[in-house]
Amino acid sequence: MPFLPAVRRRAGTTWRLLLKELSAFGVVGSACFVLDLGLFQVLYAHLGVGAVTAKFLSTVVSMTVAYFAHRHWSFSHRARTGLRREYSIFVAVNGLTLALGLALVALVRYPLGQEGALVLQATNIASTALGTVIRFLAYRRWVFVAPDHPAAVSADRSAVPATADPAVRPAGREPGRGYGVAGSAVPGR
Repeated sequence: MPFLPAVRRRAGTTWRLLLKELSAFGVVGSACFVLDLGLFQVLYAHLGVGAVTAKFLSTVVSMTVAYFAHRHWSFSHRARTGLRREYSIFVAVNGLTLALGLALVALVRYPLGQEGALVLQATNIASTALGTVIRFLAYRRWVFVAPDHPAAVSADRSAVPATADPAVRPAGREPGRGYGVAGSAVPGR
């Protein structure tokens, strides 16, 4: 039956892509996590910056590094829908997880009266773990979309001139990568 081998091949590809996304997301996330923690520690414990301000600054820096690493590595095989769209949604998702982190650090620092760097760092770690799960799911769903997502389809169609056949793509190239005339990649995509 040709149906079963096709299902096995599709399932194998899906799992390989998910494993690639998760592992690259983990590496990028780990590097940005270390950057976030290190910067928070330096700002709060050594430079005397307030806990909430330190958390804000460390998150903004690590978030920007993460966007470019995810776009060009973790989710590089997914459709490109334009820097403005992707980065705007990426910032919104990270803004929500930043607000979550800020709220948790502020809750522990002010109403609970905890001033110790260890307690605040533990809260920072917990907020980062929760934010990580939220970010991975949101990135796959809204930021770095699948080639069949409506945003990818409209971005792909707008990048292909009317005289070119959008169904014709060079071998080994995924849909949604911004193909122009004769299959060349559209600059800046």
